Amino acid sequence: MRAKAASINTSLGSAASIRTFSVSGQVLTAPRPVPGLYLVATPIGNLGDITLRALETLAGVDIIACEDTRITRRLTERYAIAAQLRSYHEHNAALARPKILQWLAQGAAIALVSDAGTPLISDPGFKLVREACAAGHRVVALPGPSSVLTALSVAALPTDRFFFGGFLPARENARQARLKELAGMDATLVMFESGSRVQDTLRDLAAIMGERDAAICREMTKMHEEVHRATLAELARSATTLETRGEFVLVVGPPSAAARTMTGDALDDFLRTRLASDSVKDAVAHAVAMSGRPRREIYARALELAKQRGDQQAGKGAHDQV
Repeated sequence: MRAKAASINTSLGSAASIRTFSVSGQVLTAPRPVPGLYLVATPIGNLGDITLRALETLAGVDIIACEDTRITRRLTERYAIAAQLRSYHEHNAALARPKILQWLAQGAAIALVSDAGTPLISDPGFKLVREACAAGHRVVALPGPSSVLTALSVAALPTDRFFFGGFLPARENARQARLKELAGMDATLVMFESGSRVQDTLRDLAAIMGERDAAICREMTKMHEEVHRATLAELARSATTLETRGEFVLVVGPPSAAARTMTGDALDDFLRTRLASDSVKDAVAHAVAMSGRPRREIYARALELAKQRGDQQAGKGAHDQV
C-alpha cells in the first residue's frame, strides 16, 4: 500500500515523505494516516481552536480537499503544514469528485475541510462521502468547531432538543413560508443568515413566531464576537441598529404549549403549500408533526383542500381549451 501511495505522491508533486507541523514553535512529526477520507473540522474564526489530532492529520495526508485554497492556506501556514491543497466546492464538485475517488482507490489519504467548521454542515461534501462509502473506502470524522453548537451553547435557550435549519431562502415569500413551517416545531431552532438579510429575517421571525426568546450570534469566536439575547419582537425592533458585517447564527427558543397548536388559517396555508408538491398522505404527516392538531381533523381538511385544488386546475384547463 505504501508503494502505491508513493506513486500517487510523485504524480501529485508531494512534499518530502517526512511530514511535520509546528505548534508554539515546536516542530512535531505527522505520520501518514491509513488510506481513506478524513473529515476534519477547522476553526470557525479563532485559528487556535484547531485540535492536535486535526493538525497531525492535515500534515500527514497526501491531499487536503478544501472549498477555497486561500482560506485553508491561512491555517496551514499558521501551523507550518506543507500540504497539497486541491479545490473541492459546489461549483467544481462534478469534475473534482471522480479525481478524489480515483486517488482514494489508489491508496491515498485525503482530508476534506470546509472554509470553517465541520465539513458537510451547510457545506459541500455529502456526495463525496456517500460515494466514498459506497466504494468501500475508509471514512473518518475528526470532530471539532461548529458554529451551530457554539451558538446553541451561548444562546441561553433549551438545548435538550434542537433543529438546524441551515440557510433560510433569500426571497421574502419563500423565507416566510419556510419560517411558517418551522414555527410549529417543538424544539429550539438554529439558522444561518447573511448580514445583508438578517434585519429582514428578524422582522419575519417576529411576525411569524411572536414573543419567543431568541439570540443573535455574530462572528462567533472572532475578535468582534457579539451575542444579543431578547425576545424576537425586541430584536426585530432594534434590528436597524444591528451591526450587519460578519456571519450570523440565529437561535430561537421553542414555542409555548399553546403556540404549538396552529390556527385554522395557518393549517390551511401549510397544507396548501405541501399539497402543491406532496401527496395528501405526506402533507398530512407533515402537518400532524407541525400543528399539534388531531390527525383525523387534518386529514379531512387536506382532502377538502386537495379537492378544491383539483377543481381549480380542472376549471383552468377547461378555460384554456376555450
